[in-house]
Amino acid sequence: MQLQAIECLMEAQEILQDIVFVILYGVVMGLSIAAALYLLLRRGNAIAPGVTPPLRLRLWAAAIMLENVFSHVLWLWYFCHPSALVYIIVCALDFLLLIPIIAGILLSMLQDRRRPVWPVAVALVPAIVLTALNIIYKENAFLTWQSIYVIAVYAVLMVYMYFAVRQYGRWLRDNYADLENKEVWQCFLILAVFMLLSVLYLFTSGQTKVLIYLLEFVCVIIMGLVLWRVETLQSLSESVTADVEEPAEEARKTSAPTATPTKMDILLKKHCEDNQLYLQNDLTLAQLANIIGTNRTYLSQHFAQQGLTFNAYINSLRIDHFIRLYREAAAESRIVTAQQFSFKSGFHSYSTFSAAFKQKTGKTVKAWMQSLEE
Repeated sequence: MQLQAIECLMEAQEILQDIVFVILYGVVMGLSIAAALYLLLRRGNAIAPGVTPPLRLRLWAAAIMLENVFSHVLWLWYFCHPSALVYIIVCALDFLLLIPIIAGILLSMLQDRRRPVWPVAVALVPAIVLTALNIIYKENAFLTWQSIYVIAVYAVLMVYMYFAVRQYGRWLRDNYADLENKEVWQCFLILAVFMLLSVLYLFTSGQTKVLIYLLEFVCVIIMGLVLWRVETLQSLSESVTADVEEPAEEARKTSAPTATPTKMDILLKKHCEDNQLYLQNDLTLAQLANIIGTNRTYLSQHFAQQGLTFNAYINSLRIDHFIRLYREAAAESRIVTAQQFSFKSGFHSYSTFSAAFKQKTGKTVKAWMQSLEE
């Protein structure tokens, strides 16, 4: 770590003489400022005006843009006044601000329940203490331990997010027929990129200039990803709490499927299947429960007892509808496309339809169409 600090001191002046990097540095700062102002001052979305994202996500997204500007100012200070003490202060402020902001973005994407960010801030207290010791003694004796601890916090956060995203995915499938732009696997990409670059930057000797260039390009990518997520992630106001999901999950594990039609089966057939309610691509469990005259807890448990999720039930009906439409068109020798019929069957995205079709039939759409022609 000491060797890297010395190398950074030697390369700081060289970086300022690189005109291409200086221009790139300024452009990234300008984009960050523009993105922060857009998120804070504009109430609605410009690209997707029909989408209302969670306010919490919008604020955390603005925070990471502002942190990016602050980080660039800090590193510019270091490039102009390179010293071991400045390096310690800049690294500490950059990482200690970035981690809770990243956690805030990731946790605000998960709308199955409200997850607090304060435990992440509390976990960083030892890193703050180590930073203070480095500044007081004006040396980097504690810098290695501080870096290791920060990386450990990243690793723990990643493990937590893995299980949280899985729980969120189960909640989505139990409550929403249309999953388009509601899944948040992109949060793993954000964490992985930042953790990888942190490890490389803190523990790799040499190649500092290459890593700094890479960091600038990654900043642009992450800004674009965060803005896209704010523009496309609809606020799920009908969120259910974890205590509703867990009984359904437990029922799915312990209950065996039954072939005897129940009162719930009859209601579903009457109101959902016969009336083709499944063609509504934004249908939710709460809406269906209200239509058939029950509550979503009982309806969710009913699907769980069948070994199904709400999403799987609706998609199965949609695929059956698609098959009927396509067979009728084939019998009449009408020229149609699978994409047209997938939209008519209630799917919002052809890629979602393709995945659901293969999961239900065991064949790709193209293979099934060819077998039908034969």
